[in-house]
Amino acid sequence: MVARQIEARGISDPELLSAFRTVERHAFVEGPEPYGDHALPVGIGQTISQPYVVAVMTDLARPRGGWADASVLEVGTGSGYQAALLAEMGARVTSIERHDELARGARERLRSAGYDGAVEVVVGDGTLGWAARAPYRSIIVTAAGPSIPAPLPAQLSPDGGRLVMPVGSRTHQLLTVVERAGDSYTTTELEAVVFVPLIGEHGFAPESDEGRA
Repeated sequence: MVARQIEARGISDPELLSAFRTVERHAFVEGPEPYGDHALPVGIGQTISQPYVVAVMTDLARPRGGWADASVLEVGTGSGYQAALLAEMGARVTSIERHDELARGARERLRSAGYDGAVEVVVGDGTLGWAARAPYRSIIVTAAGPSIPAPLPAQLSPDGGRLVMPVGSRTHQLLTVVERAGDSYTTTELEAVVFVPLIGEHGFAPESDEGRA
């Protein structure tokens, strides 16, 4: 998986590659081909993105100074796989999941894998962020919104905090990076992607809920 799907497509950060080799994806997803180059179901109609997409977003979100002891917010816990990768690289992760059932399952998987001490899974509206733990060196949003939720950039660290999120319509988005420097924010649009809707006060309406990428 790492060699063919991630390294071969240009991801070269040795710390990130090591984390992908260490965290056992099959411990976080069910069904056949857990290491396949495709999205997979994680329960109650939700999905986890293909390994390459997870790697790209993690690479883009890398904070200045590296992941060690960096405070990170993940919006959309899903199975807990992304949070485990971040924890393996040394980050302190707060992960928000709006589905209580998924949150419980992710906590169990993270505990079994030995990452529960570095990851706190909370239930809530991820479009509001989690101000109690701000500021964050990185914020990773694993579902697509029509725009960057207003509360999130303000929760970034002012000295180079980075947010990565797919932004666009329900059917087509661009991976978008926001970097904060003091009270200034720089936004960069990158490659086209297709994620499922981010549901919440600053996302899409609940009736458009089709799962989580």
